[in-house]
Amino acid sequence: MAERIWLTDGGLETTLIFHDGVELPHFASFPLLADAAGRSRLHAYFRRYLAQARRHGAGFVLDTVTWRSGAGWGGIIGLSPDEIDRVNRDAVVFARDLATSADAAPAGILVNGVVGPHGDAYAPDRFLTVAEAEEAHGRQVRTLAAAGVDLVTATTIASAAEGIGIARAALMADVPVVVSFTVETDGRLVTGQPLGEAIAETEAATGGWVAWYGVNCAHPDHFRPVLAGDWTERIGMVRANASRKSHAELDAATELDAGDPAELAGDYRALMALLPGLRVLGGCCGTDLSHVGAIGQRCVHAAA
Repeated sequence: MAERIWLTDGGLETTLIFHDGVELPHFASFPLLADAAGRSRLHAYFRRYLAQARRHGAGFVLDTVTWRSGAGWGGIIGLSPDEIDRVNRDAVVFARDLATSADAAPAGILVNGVVGPHGDAYAPDRFLTVAEAEEAHGRQVRTLAAAGVDLVTATTIASAAEGIGIARAALMADVPVVVSFTVETDGRLVTGQPLGEAIAETEAATGGWVAWYGVNCAHPDHFRPVLAGDWTERIGMVRANASRKSHAELDAATELDAGDPAELAGDYRALMALLPGLRVLGGCCGTDLSHVGAIGQRCVHAAA
């Protein structure tokens, strides 16, 4: 991973909803795997990002569309445990087929099994304990690992305990794991814990099993001021929002705030100077191909 920059996609769900007019139940994209039209839409979406990776000579971290196909949200949507397993397996097969297609990036692709938070990351009704999180996420992590992902990434995680539980589940499944926290506008997790403390706690509780950490679903302005200390060396991924709005404001928004792609790319370039281990660059809510393309142009060649 350290030899090159790896791009990812942008905000899949916000792109589908606001740009493509697709209705997603509970913000879940995996239902598109159920028919040929949906799979074609997903294929076209990721193919454009793979083209950006080829253009810039970057690797590509290809996500499975499983952010909301864990036990928690899968159950809310109405799926049985066996149906949830099947969704996760199908998502890996879809990603693996795309990774081996003619559209693949020449610098390499990693198939990334995405694990989302058990509840609402921005306004959880309660926080899981470590043991509860390991139990809640364990089956999905095991299913993704058995289906053949290269790594598992827990994204939009709001508490250290949930990140630790997912990391422990990955350890038991013998699959590399990334834990990506989301922060509020003050650079702290929704629990109030500083980002650096959450990473340090996760490190201590997992014996350093986490491959690297990430920050996602927050604008760089929200967390750049807190990036100081040795712990920052463990941040390997940033998937920021284009918008500077808070999570509460974004939840209430009826229109997409796409920000400025060039400005966001400049923010990423500044983050690379602060984060020596930063290698995986992509987007989150409100970002699309234009943002990732600008990030690739500004950051991949600068790193080389």
